[in-house]
Amino acid sequence: MKRLLLALAITASASLHSPLLSAANPVWQENKTEAEYSIDVYHSPTCGCCKAWIEHLEDHNFKVNSIEMHDVSPIKQRLGVPPQGASCHTAVVNGLVVEGHVPAQDIKTLLDKSDSNIRLLTVPGMPSGGPGMDHEGARKDDFEVFAVSKDNKVSTYNHYKDY
Repeated sequence: MKRLLLALAITASASLHSPLLSAANPVWQENKTEAEYSIDVYHSPTCGCCKAWIEHLEDHNFKVNSIEMHDVSPIKQRLGVPPQGASCHTAVVNGLVVEGHVPAQDIKTLLDKSDSNIRLLTVPGMPSGGPGMDHEGARKDDFEVFAVSKDNKVSTYNHYKDY
């Protein structure tokens, strides 16, 4: 009986640290709401992190219209994404442009503000550990979500450090 209890205790302890239970970073589940939004996402058909970010959005009740294209650059130009703010995918929701691996919570927080002057949220590049880049074993790089106003002023919308 003692051996069985010891085996169960060891198994339970090991399962708490199982990669399967900790594969998705729980910070990306914080402040999850039931609000639903439709979003168009322009991305390459071969990009795995784009598809993972789409799954992140769907997990946050976004209805995603996935638009696959081999070159997203013309969309970025048309929507006014500055080159220094670019990433691998571009999205549009309720007139807001979203560039890169922006957490769904930040998108929803901004969409809930009726008086926002922000036209673009962006996470430049592809920081490891961010939503869509948080595969098992990925390091967690610090990153910022930048906001670009309608008059093109840039500010920090959110900062992720030690998440």
